[in-house]
Amino acid sequence: MARDPASLAERTASYEEVGATRPGDAAWPRKPKGYRAYEHTVLVGHGEALWNSAAAALLRWGVKTRSGFHVRPVPERSVRVGDRVWLRGGLGPVGVSEPVFVVAVVEEPDRRGFAYGTLEGHPVAGEEAFVLHRDPDGCVWLTLRSLTRAPQGSWRLAFPLALAAQRWYRRRYERALRVR
Repeated sequence: MARDPASLAERTASYEEVGATRPGDAAWPRKPKGYRAYEHTVLVGHGEALWNSAAAALLRWGVKTRSGFHVRPVPERSVRVGDRVWLRGGLGPVGVSEPVFVVAVVEEPDRRGFAYGTLEGHPVAGEEAFVLHRDPDGCVWLTLRSLTRAPQGSWRLAFPLALAAQRWYRRRYERALRVR
């Protein structure tokens, strides 16, 4: 599979419910049918300094890169709606390149994050959101949301493996923005 940035522009979304993880909403009541829906919130830490560093890292793909993914092209700025990148994850010499596009960005005083959707050629179809939010007492939380289903084409056969990898990476995401 080609991984050049030009080929990203030619790909279309591999699912129809673009924006369905709704990262700007505190609650996620309406999840589309036909997907495995996942939502989990973990405490990242406390305080203004943590909030600032975690939010800055998150909006530059830090939750992915600190979890073992490579992002190409390497972003020179914070995520923006419409950005298209290759995410490459794997274990040792075995890796998978995943074409994605940013579908939503949240930059509010106490809520920051983004969601990306899968493009044709991704090993799953759906969307993933990463949202930091903080309480008045200074607690900083990370909420992960995802909608996943089997893709069309040859990746469909590998869907059970993709689900196992997704569970493994979720544990890494939960730790990615904690103080280092």
